[in-house]
Amino acid sequence: MIIVSPSPHIHAGRSTDRLMWQVVLALMPALAVAIWTFGLRAAGIVAICLFSSLLTEWIIDRCMGRRSTLLDGSAVITAILLAFNLPSILPWWMAVIGSVVAIGIGKMSFGGLGCNIWNPALVGRVFLLISFPAAMTTWPVEVSSGADGFTGATMLAYMQYEPDAASHVNLLDMAVGHMNGSLGETGAIAILIGAVYLLLRGVITWHIPVSVLGSAALFSWLFGGNPALDLMAGGLMLGACFMATDYVTSPMTPKGQLIFGAMIGLITIIIRRYGAYPEGVSFAILLMNSFVPLINRYTRPAVFGMRERKALIRAARKGVQP
Repeated sequence: MIIVSPSPHIHAGRSTDRLMWQVVLALMPALAVAIWTFGLRAAGIVAICLFSSLLTEWIIDRCMGRRSTLLDGSAVITAILLAFNLPSILPWWMAVIGSVVAIGIGKMSFGGLGCNIWNPALVGRVFLLISFPAAMTTWPVEVSSGADGFTGATMLAYMQYEPDAASHVNLLDMAVGHMNGSLGETGAIAILIGAVYLLLRGVITWHIPVSVLGSAALFSWLFGGNPALDLMAGGLMLGACFMATDYVTSPMTPKGQLIFGAMIGLITIIIRRYGAYPEGVSFAILLMNSFVPLINRYTRPAVFGMRERKALIRAARKGVQP
């Protein structure tokens, strides 16, 4: 008997739980860099998101009379990714609200893991950005010290209003994490280490990360920007490697994944150059999540023998002998 179940579909011998915990492990280098850069405030934000997300999922499971899904690791991933999209000095109660929205609305309202339309962590992040724009765009000036008494703009904000800002940037500092922004916007090298681990373990494929980053670099250059700066500034690296690659909200076929990633890169650069917000990765991924069913429809492989059958039908209609 063949049992058909909702996505994500896993190969035999590989469980959803195991794949999810491998993603959690891959996020650890970036988490370490965030704590090193922003101090204990970063660890506090992650802890609050973890507690709030797990509690929200547990309560919803109990209210729905379902078996607890906490051990599958998906809520942990959502919590960490949400925290990575928040400033280190965000008030704790806002982090709680974002976690409740991410799990309660972005994930569980659709039926839980495998049923959600959009990436839950980004649903929580965008909700907070729209509801509390000032708090979500306030950053500590001094990094690597845990300072929270002063605030300043991120590199993307400087780039939007200061055309010469790129000439004063140390790309090495950005690569190792000595820069301003959300927790997951720092440490491009740490994020890439996690992504390489997932690629080697076969948890993700190269199609989405490469197409996102390649498209963003190409259109950054076409729009007169600095491709290296655009790749390492903001949340593009994190979004390409850990959020756009979400099994449930990304296309199933390699061709669809390439289209999906290329459009995310293009939309991100357009928002960065011409939008009201300096960062556009979250909006780009959520927008393309909405197009995943359409992409799947037009990039799915043809059923065996269907092409020949269609060719015979066309020939019969034209009166041509096949």
